[in-house]
Amino acid sequence: MTIKKRYLRIAHILFIALLLIQLLPDQATYPVYTSLLVKFAVGTEIVVLIASALIKKEESLALLVDIAGFLFILLGVWSLVTAKYNYLNPQLFPAPGKIIHQFVVDRDKIWTNVKSSLLTIIKGFVLATAVAVPLGLFIGWSARVGSAATYITKFFSSIPPIVYIPYGIALLPTFKSVSVFVIFLATFWPVFAGTMSGVLGVDKKIIDSAKVLNVGKIETLFKVILPASLQQIFLGCNQGLSVSFILLTSAEMIAAKDGMGYYVKYYSDFGDYTRTITGLLVIGFVVIGVTFLFNKLQNQLLRWKH
Repeated sequence: MTIKKRYLRIAHILFIALLLIQLLPDQATYPVYTSLLVKFAVGTEIVVLIASALIKKEESLALLVDIAGFLFILLGVWSLVTAKYNYLNPQLFPAPGKIIHQFVVDRDKIWTNVKSSLLTIIKGFVLATAVAVPLGLFIGWSARVGSAATYITKFFSSIPPIVYIPYGIALLPTFKSVSVFVIFLATFWPVFAGTMSGVLGVDKKIIDSAKVLNVGKIETLFKVILPASLQQIFLGCNQGLSVSFILLTSAEMIAAKDGMGYYVKYYSDFGDYTRTITGLLVIGFVVIGVTFLFNKLQNQLLRWKH
């Protein structure tokens, strides 16, 4: 890529516009921590500039720059309607600098809750995947059984896993185990359905070729059908992962004693909307980060398809 394509981007102009906005006098009657917002914006711009020098693919660079540009626009508009002109209720909509300040103050508490949420997600997700994939392979192996199981899967997957929380509380020893159970259900059915769909969709010629080469049934299942079904399996995993975060946050807001859902619910009950918004933003960034890493893993495992 040329220097023009790497560095002459609209996002850099938006960054400068954001800094100019911060020169306007503050009309808010509460601390807005403009210096923290400026530091955050400068840090983001530095990351973009470094990435612009290192990223080789033009599409990847364009995506990163577009995201940064959108972030600069959001922060600029947010600053104008809060800190600079005080259009919005400061109790409900604090300035972005105040949100960043709150994150810095609560960073240890936030990190503890993020670890708790991620650990619950990982336990439920891994357990569900470990059960759903082999089960989907064996059931999908038979076209007749797989077709019948598809309708059963549709029935159970249509029931929101969160409705099982009262039963989980009654049957399981801790709410943490209830949360893992909910994540298990949220992940199991999409992965199970995706695995069966992948197995049923494998080209019959591939299976016939394995039979001609005298490949055993178990070996055919795990070395031929499983790789051919990976794309559908990952589709189910992505769906299960997305639903899991939604359900975990909802579950943590009901009766949990830790986790980001608990963090948001606890402070919203006290009317502390600065921490509430901080928690919501952290949840969003965590979900984006986990999804990004999972997609990287998916692309790595499916690179042969490209």
